[in-house]
Amino acid sequence: MKQLYGQRAYVQSAGVHNDMEVDGFSIAVCNELGIEISRHRSRSFEEMQEWGDDLGQFDLIIALSPASQRQALELTRFFHMDVEYWPIIDPTAIGETREAKLQAYRQARDMIRDRMIARFGPPSEAGQDS
Repeated sequence: MKQLYGQRAYVQSAGVHNDMEVDGFSIAVCNELGIEISRHRSRSFEEMQEWGDDLGQFDLIIALSPASQRQALELTRFFHMDVEYWPIIDPTAIGETREAKLQAYRQARDMIRDRMIARFGPPSEAGQDS
């Protein structure tokens, strides 16, 4: 998101679980586009609140799995925010060979990028504010 749109919006990544590191296939396919995610760690909604994030300040949650959609919809009981579900393939169980796995991860990466562009419009020039 930051590579496409720069600082146009505040973005925070959260997951259902907070104990998962980004896997090597995700790192590899993002590196192909010049996106560095090797130091990224998933945070849960609960962990965000524990660290002082005010979840009520977010306007939109984009859920990429049914589990994250359920958890995000639960937050709408307490906070005014929109939730969108983007059904993206889960590449973790696809492919037997390294290249087949990379191709599945590329497909998921490209699905997310295409959905961002469809939802938020063309990228800013060089990811900078317009």
